[in-house]
Amino acid sequence: MLPAAARQVAASAPVTLFDGKTLGAWKPVSFGGEGEVSIVDGAIRLDRGNDLTGVVWTGKVPGPSFRVQMEARRVDGSDFFCAVTVPVAGSHCTFVVGGWGGTVVGFSSLDGLDASENETSHTVPFVDHRWYRVAVDVTPTRIHGLIDDKVEAEAVLAGRQVDVRLEMMPCRPLGIASWRTVSDIRTLTLQERS
Repeated sequence: MLPAAARQVAASAPVTLFDGKTLGAWKPVSFGGEGEVSIVDGAIRLDRGNDLTGVVWTGKVPGPSFRVQMEARRVDGSDFFCAVTVPVAGSHCTFVVGGWGGTVVGFSSLDGLDASENETSHTVPFVDHRWYRVAVDVTPTRIHGLIDDKVEAEAVLAGRQVDVRLEMMPCRPLGIASWRTVSDIRTLTLQERS
């Protein structure tokens, strides 16, 4: 058996994707009916949209193995405050945090099923104005969604149809969105892995 150090995945140092002052390579997404995107107290504020508000990364696309991590909070509203779309397995997938009335967590979409319908779906109670650490770990064969360092959703991708809902397509390849909810996103980092 390999020693623990040899079993660890080689990873580069995390790279900051948001400086707390400007959007930089993040661009507001034109969903139609989106709310305003601004910087408020060192965070990206996604204002309430009808229905979606979000940002998409226009810099280098990560992959195939990486972790994207951030802190997110719901300021006002009752639906998802952080839906993170990532490139995975030659397609894209979204880690939904607080959807379908404010508590559903899971991946959309797997085999055509939303986060509310597939095996990754479950409920987590979220408190408004509280910061949560949200991360998505991606490899070519699996995806993990974490909240406060706890794996809340995971899927092995072999033999699966992986995609995003039609509404989330403008968030590809890497994006963050909220649904009829005001949310803040900060401390965004990306860590490439081999």
